[in-house]
Amino acid sequence: MKRFALGMVLTALAWGQTSASKDVGGGAADIGAGAAKGVGSAAKGAGKGALDVVTLRPIQGAVEVGKGAVGAGKDVTVGTVKGTGKIVRGTGKAIRKIF
Repeated sequence: MKRFALGMVLTALAWGQTSASKDVGGGAADIGAGAAKGVGSAAKGAGKGALDVVTLRPIQGAVEVGKGAVGAGKDVTVGTVKGTGKIVRGTGKAIRKIF
């Protein structure tokens, strides 16, 4: 009975771990999602800025474009950091299996 319980515990621990390829793939997806979200933020800011310039509010237009650029930078940075962390973790798992 003790061997069975030990086997169940070890199986549960192994099942809960993620594979190296899953980490690397998830990291690449996070980087791509961050870049896509950043493009959306930049486009949103540019659109609002263009509308403000057309309605003769150039200062507010510049503010909106700036907000879009800041949002884009934040989104890209967050996605890149999260993705890189996952890729490094997955690479570490793969190297650990080799050695």
